[in-house]
Amino acid sequence: MLGVLCSSAPHKSKAQRQADALADTLERGPDVPDAERITPRDVQPPQRWTIGAGYRFQPSSRLFIGTVEQKPSPTNPLKNVSHLFDISIERQLTDRFSATMSLPVAFAYRNQPYVPSGQFHVNSIGDLTVGGRAWLFRQPTEGGGNIALGMSLKLPTGAYNATGLARNARGQTITATADQSIQAGDGGAGFAIDTQAYQPIGWKSMLYLSGSYLFNPRNTNGVDSTRIRFRETVLSVPDQYLVRGGIARAVPKLPGMAITFGGRWEGVPVRDLLGKSDGFRRPGYAISAEPGFLYSRWGYVFSCNVPIAIERNLRRSVPEIENGFRDGSAAFADYIVILGFSRRF
Repeated sequence: MLGVLCSSAPHKSKAQRQADALADTLERGPDVPDAERITPRDVQPPQRWTIGAGYRFQPSSRLFIGTVEQKPSPTNPLKNVSHLFDISIERQLTDRFSATMSLPVAFAYRNQPYVPSGQFHVNSIGDLTVGGRAWLFRQPTEGGGNIALGMSLKLPTGAYNATGLARNARGQTITATADQSIQAGDGGAGFAIDTQAYQPIGWKSMLYLSGSYLFNPRNTNGVDSTRIRFRETVLSVPDQYLVRGGIARAVPKLPGMAITFGGRWEGVPVRDLLGKSDGFRRPGYAISAEPGFLYSRWGYVFSCNVPIAIERNLRRSVPEIENGFRDGSAAFADYIVILGFSRRF
Protein backbone atom coordinates (compact mmCIF):
# COMPACT_ATOMS: atom_id res chain seq x y z
CA MET A 1 0.00 0.00 0.00
CA LEU A 2 2.83 2.41 0.87
CA GLY A 3 4.44 1.70 -2.50
CA VAL A 4 1.26 2.52 -4.35
CA LEU A 5 0.86 5.84 -2.52
CA CYS A 6 4.44 6.85 -3.17
CA SER A 7 4.53 5.82 -6.85
CA SER A 8 4.37 8.49 -9.58
CA ALA A 9 1.07 9.29 -11.29
CA PRO A 10 0.33 7.39 -14.49
CA HIS A 11 1.00 9.21 -17.78
CA LYS A 12 -2.16 10.77 -19.35
CA SER A 13 -2.83 11.08 -23.03
CA LYS A 14 -3.31 14.46 -24.74
CA ALA A 15 -7.03 13.83 -25.12
CA GLN A 16 -7.37 12.96 -21.45
CA ARG A 17 -5.50 16.11 -20.45
CA GLN A 18 -7.82 18.21 -22.63
CA ALA A 19 -10.87 16.57 -21.11
CA ASP A 20 -9.57 17.23 -17.60
CA ALA A 21 -8.83 20.85 -18.48
CA LEU A 22 -12.36 21.32 -19.87
CA ALA A 23 -13.92 19.81 -16.73
CA ASP A 24 -11.78 22.08 -14.57
CA THR A 25 -12.79 25.13 -16.63
CA LEU A 26 -16.47 24.29 -16.31
CA GLU A 27 -16.07 23.92 -12.57
CA ARG A 28 -14.07 27.09 -11.82
CA GLY A 29 -14.84 29.17 -14.91
CA PRO A 30 -12.44 30.57 -17.52
CA ASP A 31 -9.35 32.51 -16.58
CA VAL A 32 -10.03 36.27 -16.61
CA PRO A 33 -8.03 39.26 -15.40
CA ASP A 34 -8.48 40.05 -11.72
CA ALA A 35 -10.01 43.44 -12.57
CA GLU A 36 -12.79 41.70 -14.51
CA ARG A 37 -13.61 39.01 -11.95
CA ILE A 38 -17.04 39.08 -10.31
CA THR A 39 -16.76 39.07 -6.55
CA PRO A 40 -19.47 38.20 -4.00
CA ARG A 41 -20.01 41.94 -3.49
CA ASP A 42 -21.00 42.27 -7.16
CA VAL A 43 -23.70 39.61 -6.96
CA GLN A 44 -27.07 41.31 -6.31
CA PRO A 45 -29.33 39.53 -3.81
CA PRO A 46 -32.98 38.93 -4.76
CA GLN A 47 -35.03 42.15 -4.54
CA ARG A 48 -37.67 41.09 -2.03
CA TRP A 49 -38.82 44.47 -0.67
CA THR A 50 -40.71 47.27 -2.39
CA ILE A 51 -41.34 50.62 -0.72
CA GLY A 52 -43.85 52.94 -2.37
CA ALA A 53 -45.23 56.42 -1.88
CA GLY A 54 -48.27 57.95 -3.52
CA TYR A 55 -49.94 61.35 -3.65
CA ARG A 56 -53.47 62.25 -4.72
CA PHE A 57 -54.72 65.82 -5.20
CA GLN A 58 -58.46 66.22 -5.57
CA PRO A 59 -60.18 69.65 -5.75
CA SER A 60 -63.96 69.10 -5.62
CA SER A 61 -66.24 72.08 -6.18
CA ARG A 62 -68.74 71.12 -8.93
CA LEU A 63 -72.12 70.32 -7.34
CA PHE A 64 -74.32 67.59 -8.80
CA ILE A 65 -77.72 66.05 -8.08
CA GLY A 66 -77.92 62.93 -10.18
CA THR A 67 -76.03 63.86 -13.34
CA VAL A 68 -77.32 67.46 -13.35
CA GLU A 69 -74.91 70.18 -12.23
CA GLN A 70 -76.19 72.71 -9.70
CA LYS A 71 -75.37 76.40 -9.65
CA PRO A 72 -72.98 77.25 -6.79
CA SER A 73 -73.49 80.11 -4.34
CA PRO A 74 -72.30 83.31 -6.08
CA THR A 75 -70.98 84.82 -2.85
CA ASN A 76 -69.65 81.82 -0.92
CA PRO A 77 -69.06 78.80 -3.17
CA LEU A 78 -68.29 75.38 -1.76
CA LYS A 79 -64.62 74.37 -1.81
CA ASN A 80 -63.53 70.84 -0.98
CA VAL A 81 -59.81 70.08 -1.40
CA SER A 82 -57.96 66.95 -0.29
CA HIS A 83 -54.29 65.98 -0.33
CA LEU A 84 -53.83 62.27 0.29
CA PHE A 85 -50.40 60.71 0.80
CA ASP A 86 -49.91 56.96 0.96
CA ILE A 87 -46.96 54.92 2.22
CA SER A 88 -46.83 51.24 1.26
CA ILE A 89 -44.50 48.29 1.89
CA GLU A 90 -44.52 44.97 0.04
CA ARG A 91 -42.51 41.88 0.94
CA GLN A 92 -42.06 39.27 -1.78
CA LEU A 93 -42.41 35.93 0.00
CA THR A 94 -42.02 33.73 -3.10
CA ASP A 95 -42.07 34.31 -6.83
CA ARG A 96 -45.88 34.39 -6.70
CA PHE A 97 -46.87 35.45 -3.16
CA SER A 98 -46.31 38.74 -1.33
CA ALA A 99 -47.44 40.52 1.85
CA THR A 100 -48.54 44.16 1.73
CA MET A 101 -49.18 47.06 4.11
CA SER A 102 -50.43 50.56 3.35
CA LEU A 103 -51.05 53.65 5.50
CA PRO A 104 -52.59 56.84 4.04
CA VAL A 105 -52.16 60.33 5.50
CA ALA A 106 -54.84 62.93 4.71
CA PHE A 107 -54.76 66.73 4.67
CA ALA A 108 -58.18 68.06 3.74
CA TYR A 109 -59.97 71.41 3.70
CA ARG A 110 -63.62 72.30 3.21
CA ASN A 111 -65.31 75.69 3.00
CA GLN A 112 -68.97 74.90 3.73
CA PRO A 113 -71.48 77.65 2.87
CA TYR A 114 -74.59 75.95 4.29
CA VAL A 115 -75.48 75.34 7.96
CA PRO A 116 -73.42 74.43 9.87
CA SER A 117 -71.29 76.85 7.89
CA GLY A 118 -67.57 77.30 8.37
CA GLN A 119 -64.10 76.23 7.35
CA PHE A 120 -63.05 72.73 8.34
CA HIS A 121 -59.53 71.26 8.37
CA VAL A 122 -58.77 67.56 8.88
CA ASN A 123 -55.15 66.37 9.16
CA SER A 124 -54.80 62.74 10.20
CA ILE A 125 -53.54 59.31 9.28
CA GLY A 126 -56.09 57.20 7.44
CA ASP A 127 -57.21 53.60 7.81
CA LEU A 128 -54.36 51.07 7.82
CA THR A 129 -54.58 48.06 5.50
CA VAL A 130 -52.61 44.82 5.82
CA GLY A 131 -52.91 41.90 3.43
CA GLY A 132 -51.42 39.72 0.73
CA ARG A 133 -51.37 39.17 -3.00
CA ALA A 134 -50.79 36.14 -5.26
CA TRP A 135 -50.08 35.81 -8.97
CA LEU A 136 -52.13 32.98 -10.44
CA PHE A 137 -49.48 31.79 -12.90
CA ARG A 138 -45.77 31.20 -12.45
CA GLN A 139 -43.56 33.57 -14.43
CA PRO A 140 -42.78 33.61 -17.27
CA THR A 141 -46.14 32.63 -18.73
CA GLU A 142 -46.57 31.35 -22.25
CA GLY A 143 -48.54 34.41 -23.38
CA GLY A 144 -46.52 36.93 -21.36
CA GLY A 145 -49.47 38.07 -19.21
CA ASN A 146 -50.62 37.28 -15.69
CA ILE A 147 -53.39 37.86 -13.14
CA ALA A 148 -53.02 38.70 -9.45
CA LEU A 149 -55.59 38.40 -6.66
CA GLY A 150 -55.27 40.17 -3.33
CA MET A 151 -57.08 40.49 -0.03
CA SER A 152 -56.45 42.92 2.82
CA LEU A 153 -57.83 43.84 6.21
CA LYS A 154 -58.76 47.49 6.81
CA LEU A 155 -58.39 48.77 10.37
CA PRO A 156 -60.17 51.93 11.64
CA THR A 157 -57.00 53.87 12.53
CA GLY A 158 -57.99 57.13 10.81
CA ALA A 159 -59.95 60.03 12.31
CA TYR A 160 -63.62 59.58 11.44
CA ASN A 161 -65.13 62.08 13.90
CA ALA A 162 -63.04 65.22 13.28
CA THR A 163 -64.80 68.48 14.13
CA GLY A 164 -64.39 72.20 13.57
CA LEU A 165 -65.90 75.52 14.56
CA ALA A 166 -68.99 76.53 12.59
CA ARG A 167 -72.10 78.70 12.78
CA ASN A 168 -75.63 77.37 13.19
CA ALA A 169 -78.85 78.80 11.76
CA ARG A 170 -78.95 81.40 14.58
CA GLY A 171 -75.45 82.60 13.85
CA GLN A 172 -74.02 81.05 17.01
CA THR A 173 -70.56 79.50 17.03
CA ILE A 174 -70.72 75.77 17.62
CA THR A 175 -68.51 72.71 17.30
CA ALA A 176 -69.72 70.64 14.36
CA THR A 177 -68.66 67.40 12.68
CA ALA A 178 -66.56 67.90 9.56
CA ASP A 179 -68.20 66.67 6.38
CA GLN A 180 -67.90 62.96 5.65
CA SER A 181 -66.02 63.70 2.41
CA ILE A 182 -62.94 65.02 4.24
CA GLN A 183 -62.82 62.57 7.15
CA ALA A 184 -59.57 60.56 7.10
CA GLY A 185 -61.30 57.28 8.06
CA ASP A 186 -64.79 55.78 8.25
CA GLY A 187 -64.76 54.24 11.73
CA GLY A 188 -65.31 50.66 10.65
CA ALA A 189 -63.19 47.55 10.30
CA GLY A 190 -63.52 46.02 6.87
CA PHE A 191 -61.75 44.04 4.21
CA ALA A 192 -60.93 44.56 0.55
CA ILE A 193 -60.41 42.30 -2.43
CA ASP A 194 -58.46 43.42 -5.47
CA THR A 195 -57.18 42.15 -8.77
CA GLN A 196 -54.54 43.15 -11.31
CA ALA A 197 -54.02 41.78 -14.81
CA TYR A 198 -51.88 42.55 -17.84
CA GLN A 199 -51.42 41.09 -21.29
CA PRO A 200 -48.89 42.09 -24.00
CA ILE A 201 -50.55 42.65 -27.39
CA GLY A 202 -47.54 43.38 -29.60
CA TRP A 203 -46.15 46.65 -30.96
CA LYS A 204 -44.53 47.26 -27.56
CA SER A 205 -48.00 47.65 -26.06
CA MET A 206 -49.80 46.03 -23.15
CA LEU A 207 -53.38 45.89 -21.91
CA TYR A 208 -53.89 46.41 -18.16
CA LEU A 209 -56.83 46.06 -15.79
CA SER A 210 -57.19 46.52 -12.05
CA GLY A 211 -60.06 46.68 -9.62
CA SER A 212 -60.80 46.73 -5.92
CA TYR A 213 -63.85 46.57 -3.66
CA LEU A 214 -63.87 47.58 -0.01
CA PHE A 215 -66.41 45.75 2.16
CA ASN A 216 -67.53 47.68 5.26
CA PRO A 217 -69.95 45.46 7.22
CA ARG A 218 -70.48 48.06 9.96
CA ASN A 219 -73.77 49.92 9.49
CA THR A 220 -73.11 53.34 11.09
CA ASN A 221 -70.26 54.73 13.20
CA GLY A 222 -72.31 56.75 15.69
CA VAL A 223 -70.91 60.15 14.62
CA ASP A 224 -73.34 63.08 14.39
CA SER A 225 -73.94 63.87 10.72
CA THR A 226 -75.46 67.34 11.51
CA ARG A 227 -78.60 66.17 9.64
CA ILE A 228 -82.01 66.01 11.30
CA ARG A 229 -83.93 63.72 8.92
CA PHE A 230 -84.96 60.29 10.15
CA ARG A 231 -82.18 57.66 9.83
CA GLU A 232 -79.68 60.29 8.64
CA THR A 233 -78.61 61.69 12.00
CA VAL A 234 -75.44 59.55 12.13
CA LEU A 235 -72.80 58.80 9.50
CA SER A 236 -72.92 55.62 7.46
CA VAL A 237 -69.88 53.36 6.93
CA PRO A 238 -70.13 52.73 3.18
CA ASP A 239 -68.45 50.30 0.82
CA GLN A 240 -66.19 51.71 -1.92
CA TYR A 241 -65.08 50.48 -5.33
CA LEU A 242 -62.58 51.30 -8.07
CA VAL A 243 -62.07 49.87 -11.58
CA ARG A 244 -59.29 50.91 -14.01
CA GLY A 245 -58.29 49.62 -17.41
CA GLY A 246 -56.50 50.67 -20.56
CA ILE A 247 -53.41 50.32 -22.70
CA ALA A 248 -49.74 51.10 -22.05
CA ARG A 249 -47.30 51.76 -24.91
CA ALA A 250 -43.51 51.87 -24.65
CA VAL A 251 -41.96 55.09 -25.95
CA PRO A 252 -39.40 54.40 -28.70
CA LYS A 253 -35.79 55.40 -27.95
CA LEU A 254 -36.65 56.16 -24.31
CA PRO A 255 -35.84 53.00 -22.31
CA GLY A 256 -38.16 52.50 -19.35
CA MET A 257 -40.71 55.10 -20.46
CA ALA A 258 -44.32 54.20 -21.27
CA ILE A 259 -47.43 56.24 -21.89
CA THR A 260 -50.80 55.01 -20.68
CA PHE A 261 -54.39 55.78 -21.53
CA GLY A 262 -57.48 54.22 -20.06
CA GLY A 263 -60.69 54.67 -18.16
CA ARG A 264 -61.52 54.90 -14.47
CA TRP A 265 -64.75 54.22 -12.56
CA GLU A 266 -64.89 54.83 -8.81
CA GLY A 267 -67.58 55.49 -6.28
CA VAL A 268 -69.73 54.57 -3.30
CA PRO A 269 -72.67 52.14 -3.79
CA VAL A 270 -76.20 52.84 -2.63
CA ARG A 271 -76.29 49.57 -0.69
CA ASP A 272 -73.38 47.69 0.88
CA LEU A 273 -72.86 44.08 -0.15
CA LEU A 274 -72.60 43.04 3.52
CA GLY A 275 -74.62 44.53 6.37
CA LYS A 276 -77.13 47.36 6.46
CA SER A 277 -76.81 50.72 4.68
CA ASP A 278 -78.45 53.14 7.11
CA GLY A 279 -77.13 56.55 8.10
CA PHE A 280 -76.01 59.49 5.99
CA ARG A 281 -73.90 58.79 2.92
CA ARG A 282 -73.51 60.27 -0.55
CA PRO A 283 -73.66 57.30 -2.92
CA GLY A 284 -72.58 57.94 -6.48
CA TYR A 285 -69.78 57.52 -8.93
CA ALA A 286 -67.44 59.31 -11.32
CA ILE A 287 -66.31 57.98 -14.70
CA SER A 288 -63.09 59.49 -16.03
CA ALA A 289 -60.65 59.28 -18.91
CA GLU A 290 -57.21 58.58 -17.46
CA PRO A 291 -54.07 59.56 -19.41
CA GLY A 292 -50.67 59.12 -17.77
CA PHE A 293 -47.13 57.90 -18.04
CA LEU A 294 -44.77 55.51 -16.25
CA TYR A 295 -40.98 55.51 -16.05
CA SER A 296 -38.98 52.55 -14.73
CA ARG A 297 -35.21 52.56 -14.31
CA TRP A 298 -32.64 50.96 -11.99
CA GLY A 299 -35.32 49.56 -9.69
CA TYR A 300 -37.18 52.87 -9.42
CA VAL A 301 -40.68 53.38 -10.81
CA PHE A 302 -42.29 56.81 -11.25
CA SER A 303 -45.88 57.26 -12.43
CA CYS A 304 -48.36 60.06 -13.05
CA ASN A 305 -52.05 59.80 -13.90
CA VAL A 306 -54.58 62.59 -14.39
CA PRO A 307 -58.18 61.27 -14.46
CA ILE A 308 -60.48 63.78 -16.19
CA ALA A 309 -64.17 63.46 -15.32
CA ILE A 310 -66.58 62.48 -18.08
CA GLU A 311 -69.67 61.63 -16.03
CA ARG A 312 -70.58 62.36 -12.40
CA ASN A 313 -73.69 60.98 -10.76
CA LEU A 314 -75.02 61.48 -7.21
CA ARG A 315 -77.53 58.74 -6.43
CA ARG A 316 -80.11 58.55 -3.65
CA SER A 317 -79.18 56.79 -0.41
CA VAL A 318 -81.27 54.08 1.28
CA PRO A 319 -82.93 56.52 3.78
CA GLU A 320 -83.74 58.88 0.88
CA ILE A 321 -85.27 56.08 -1.17
CA GLU A 322 -87.34 54.66 1.70
CA ASN A 323 -88.57 58.09 2.85
CA GLY A 324 -89.11 59.58 -0.60
CA PHE A 325 -86.79 62.58 -0.48
CA ARG A 326 -83.38 63.75 -1.67
CA ASP A 327 -81.06 65.53 0.76
CA GLY A 328 -78.78 67.95 -1.03
CA SER A 329 -76.03 67.73 -3.61
CA ALA A 330 -72.46 66.44 -3.69
CA ALA A 331 -69.21 68.01 -4.84
CA PHE A 332 -67.26 66.29 -7.61
CA ALA A 333 -63.86 67.05 -9.11
CA ASP A 334 -63.14 67.98 -12.72
CA TYR A 335 -59.79 66.22 -12.49
CA ILE A 336 -57.51 64.38 -10.07
CA VAL A 337 -53.71 64.30 -10.02
CA ILE A 338 -52.20 60.97 -8.90
CA LEU A 339 -48.42 60.58 -8.48
CA GLY A 340 -46.59 57.38 -7.56
CA PHE A 341 -43.07 56.28 -6.69
CA SER A 342 -41.64 52.89 -5.72
CA ARG A 343 -38.22 51.33 -5.17
CA ARG A 344 -37.26 47.65 -5.09
CA PHE A 345 -34.37 46.44 -2.98
